[in-house]
Amino acid sequence: MTLGFGEIVRILLLNNTEITGGPNGISQIPKPTLFGLEFSRNTREGGWDTFSNFFGVKYDPSDRVIFLYLVVLLLVVLSLFVINRLLRMPLGRAWEALREDEIACRSLGLSPTRIKLTAFTISAAFAGFAGTLFAARQGFVSPESFTFAESAFVLAIVVLGGMGSQFAVILAAVLLVVSRELMRDFNEYSMLMLGGLMVLMMIWRPQGLLPMTRPQLKLKSGQAKGEQA
Repeated sequence: MTLGFGEIVRILLLNNTEITGGPNGISQIPKPTLFGLEFSRNTREGGWDTFSNFFGVKYDPSDRVIFLYLVVLLLVVLSLFVINRLLRMPLGRAWEALREDEIACRSLGLSPTRIKLTAFTISAAFAGFAGTLFAARQGFVSPESFTFAESAFVLAIVVLGGMGSQFAVILAAVLLVVSRELMRDFNEYSMLMLGGLMVLMMIWRPQGLLPMTRPQLKLKSGQAKGEQA
């Protein structure tokens, strides 16, 4: 249902030329800067200074790419920290309870609708942060950049990694992105091959690459004998 709703929104945005530009998208998005320092050879009109001129280093076109990768790495670490904190809060416990058993969640006086909306809103916020970086990197964005295939690909990453493990999702993202790039030579068969791999993965390891470990309590044999005595 969520994927279908996302596709409806994409089609609506595609036909709304006043906001999104329709098929033409939004172009000429300003390139990212480091506190106003531009990663270019010369400053644009009204700009402050360039990164190379301010620090007295030789201009290198790859500086912008390195800067973006560092920003992405910083946001990934920050996102993992925030997610781990959320999971340890009562809200995170409510998410886990809803995932395991919705009926039991209702019996505890929790509102499944409110919990789902909270999870959807927070996840959309993280996606929005990633979208701003995507637009800054490309300099162009349109509804066609976020098709159903991309949504299904992101869902496949979560399924492959396993729900409940952030490290497993990162590992699955790396594996699937690398696999998709290696399979580009197969053209239309690449998605079919990826789908086949996903089916095999769900048969072989339905919990994902690294399933969530649950805490378990075990009694020692000495304690058990003492209780029997």
